[in-house]
Amino acid sequence: MFTGIIQATGRVTRSEPRGGDLRLGIVAPEFDTSDVGLGDSIAVSGCCLTVVAHEGDTLAFDISNESLALTTLGDLAMGDRVNLEKALRLSDRLGGHLVSGHVDGIGSIVAVGSDARSQRWILEAPPALARYIAAKGSVCVDGVSLTVNTVDGARFGVNLIPHTVEHTTFGDRRAGDRVNLEIDMLARYVERLRFCDRP
Repeated sequence: MFTGIIQATGRVTRSEPRGGDLRLGIVAPEFDTSDVGLGDSIAVSGCCLTVVAHEGDTLAFDISNESLALTTLGDLAMGDRVNLEKALRLSDRLGGHLVSGHVDGIGSIVAVGSDARSQRWILEAPPALARYIAAKGSVCVDGVSLTVNTVDGARFGVNLIPHTVEHTTFGDRRAGDRVNLEIDMLARYVERLRFCDRP
């Protein structure tokens, strides 16, 4: 489990095909890896990945075909930045919202505009996910916990303060870019309960 509060960004140092899937290497000098061990879970731009190698400030992860199909990890090139977050401890503060790191699908950035010192972003979700995104609810975009301001069909708006833009990969993003989306898990379970209650 994660919170969607990004702890640091890293850069891709390796994207190596291996037997049909991929091994990803990430260097992250500002990410404290002193307590990271093999087998630990790290959210990489919203995707829960398992550490398979760790040397200094460099981490490696194996990415399955399922993850490549449902996320933007296969789009990453050398030098690209990624958002990083360690798994949540039970004693940690929950500053964002509960995030599983299981990406539900890929969305896209439609527009970015200024709003005083902040920015208003419009994103579009796949139709199958859009129904789970609600105004004033939570959504995870590339691993970042955000509050949904507006909803218009499959499009939704969020507000980003300068700190978020500066300390995450949002500073690198532009209209047309693809992003990883994870809906609020509460919406997922409510839908499941409704389905189970049907005669």
